[in-house]
Amino acid sequence: MIKNFGFLASIIMLTGCIQKTNPANFIISDKNEITHIYIDENVDSLITWAINDFADDIEDVTGNKIIIEKCKTIRKGKGIYIGEFKDPLIKSIDNEQIKKLNGAWEKYYIKTYKNSLIIAGSDIRGTVYGIFEVAEQLGISPWKWWADVKPLSRETLTLNLPEDGITESPSIQYRGIFLNDEDWGLQPWAAKTFETETGDIGPKTYEKIFQLLLRLKANTIWPAMHPCTKAFYQIQGNNEMAKKYHIVVGTSHCEPMLRNNVSEWDSEQYGDYNFSTNKKAVCNYWQNRIDEITEAENIFTVGMRGIHDGHMQGGSYLTDKKNILENVLETQQEMLSKTEKQDIKSIPQIIVLYKEVLQLYNSGLKVPDDITLMWCDDNYGYIRRLSDESENKRAGSSGVYYHLSYWGRPHDYLWLSTTQPALIWYEMYKAYVNGAKKIWIANVGDIKPSEYNMEFFLDLAWNIDMVDNNTINKHMKAWASREFGEELADGVTEILTEYYRLAFLRRPEFMGWSQVEPQTFTRASEFNSNVDGNELDRRISMYNELITMADQLKKHVPAKKLYAWFQLVEYPVKCAAMINYNFLYAQKAKEATDLLSREKYSQLSKEAYQHIKKMTSFYNEELSSGKWRHMMSMNPRKLKVFNIPENLFVEHENNAMVNTQQEAKSKQRIFFQADEYVKAKGKLNFNWGEINGLGYSNRAVTLMPFRIVTFKEGQHPWIEYVFNAEQAGEFELQVRFLPTHSNNFDHRIGIQIDEHEIKTFFIN
Repeated sequence: MIKNFGFLASIIMLTGCIQKTNPANFIISDKNEITHIYIDENVDSLITWAINDFADDIEDVTGNKIIIEKCKTIRKGKGIYIGEFKDPLIKSIDNEQIKKLNGAWEKYYIKTYKNSLIIAGSDIRGTVYGIFEVAEQLGISPWKWWADVKPLSRETLTLNLPEDGITESPSIQYRGIFLNDEDWGLQPWAAKTFETETGDIGPKTYEKIFQLLLRLKANTIWPAMHPCTKAFYQIQGNNEMAKKYHIVVGTSHCEPMLRNNVSEWDSEQYGDYNFSTNKKAVCNYWQNRIDEITEAENIFTVGMRGIHDGHMQGGSYLTDKKNILENVLETQQEMLSKTEKQDIKSIPQIIVLYKEVLQLYNSGLKVPDDITLMWCDDNYGYIRRLSDESENKRAGSSGVYYHLSYWGRPHDYLWLSTTQPALIWYEMYKAYVNGAKKIWIANVGDIKPSEYNMEFFLDLAWNIDMVDNNTINKHMKAWASREFGEELADGVTEILTEYYRLAFLRRPEFMGWSQVEPQTFTRASEFNSNVDGNELDRRISMYNELITMADQLKKHVPAKKLYAWFQLVEYPVKCAAMINYNFLYAQKAKEATDLLSREKYSQLSKEAYQHIKKMTSFYNEELSSGKWRHMMSMNPRKLKVFNIPENLFVEHENNAMVNTQQEAKSKQRIFFQADEYVKAKGKLNFNWGEINGLGYSNRAVTLMPFRIVTFKEGQHPWIEYVFNAEQAGEFELQVRFLPTHSNNFDHRIGIQIDEHEIKTFFIN
């Protein structure tokens, strides 16, 4: 969890004078004294693991010895006291804030006490989060293993605390990730490199994932579930590892009752996966799983879809399908209540309103009140709908399933992680203020290279108020400072902000604008040389500047940090640039009127492709001495967009492109950005505001707050822009919106030019 408290790290020197210190600060480790960590005699094993990991981190940074001791009551000397509020050792500390931890969910309290430090939690996970909060404050990255972020050596570590200490608990109850589309990275890496004894994503891999989740203050996993991966519960040790690390296990939208249908439903043995015609077999299949995991901590996905990511079988009409699904929900709840021997209201359940299930819900599907409604984005980061006033009164509340990686129609983005952080903030904050507080899950693909976006998403889930619409980039700067040092933080933030902005205009995987399922040919992009001041060359120039900035900053990266730099900055930034060069130079070659220019640009396109190939080879073969072999693919699903585009542009599309360019060249264009308005008027306590870091200009404009509301006639907020045309004539007005959704898909926009009549348009 990125904070702004920072850390103090210094070399203690004798100066001959006494310096005043902040009484809230605490020296964690110093070469002049041995650090003692005190724990209760009956401390939980997960807390013990976290403490040992914390102690190892301190010793790695300072070389100073850490001693961990068990005791019953607080001692007179200096020490660090860690445990749950209910531990006799922690209870022996006279502190009212510790007592207030009782009954809280995953809450922790960090405070100096006399000459000692207290890290107390309301429960096991809360205590672990408190430990790793201190570790992070000292500059230890949660990505120390997963991105090889090695801390720099220091003799002294001083924790810089606010005067009242730190008291925190999560904004969202269940926070986690979905490992998905793992065919090209996580699964082959686990099977062939990291966990060859299992040959799959097994307990050794999940242990590293669970450790990462705890460091990021997450608590939930949706395991990998593609056909290339054996089902989570079919591999011995996976479930036991989740129990060991107190990770809540759930499953995705097409895996009801913790069942991975792709691997576990045998049609020859069980028959059709059809509730209406084969109910007994389907129910037995679900029952067998919930019988297996009675003592585990789980969230049950309820409802039903197809074997994989397809429609539920059975029912010819919408009404039939609703009736079947309502029967499914009733049956599943009866099974859960009977097996768990609990009131169904106390068993966490979700229904993921994804794809056709949302259509059924919007058509009147009745979902029991205690089931959490899990809203979904449209696969591209824009949440399709959220709870209205009546839905916010549901006992089960609501949550969000959000894509940071996506496999499917019409366009994949499985390679690089390029969702603008400000878009993540905008959509998730909007979800939060409209009641989605029960569970947030991000589809992170293979984890790598989604490191930053994954952490940002989970940090928001932990503390939704950590940033606002004007301070989103402060999170990235604090992250960059932790990973690479304060002196490089501004440069890293500037580079990555531009990386995300350019990708917002066109994701790297979309440069060929070729569709999937079925695949189509790549074609020329809509960046061209003849309009808008040569936007094609301008885009090339922007990426040139980005690479120059990255190369210049790399010279100042400490040698110990270079592997992390490659993973977190260099590979994504340069590969995004190279796939743009790949297409844009090929496009320039197509447009060239002389042979010399055509050959020059064709060669530049090919060189860009070879550079991606070289960098990916380094990632897999040399980076961290081969640790990440098989992790990074430069062509997930082997789509045409990842090839050299030479001769792949369909001829008639090229002709259309050239004609469009020539036509556009003759037109006068006037541009202004969203934040360049001259007047704005809000209504009903809604006002216009800017989101720093969102959109083409990094300054998108929207109405705040983000509560769902329908404005009546005469109550419409408005915003005014002024522009001057050099000559009278007919103009085509283009207003560019983010494709955000309204609950009823009924967004409307009114446009008025001067004193003319307002014209209203529906935006679907």
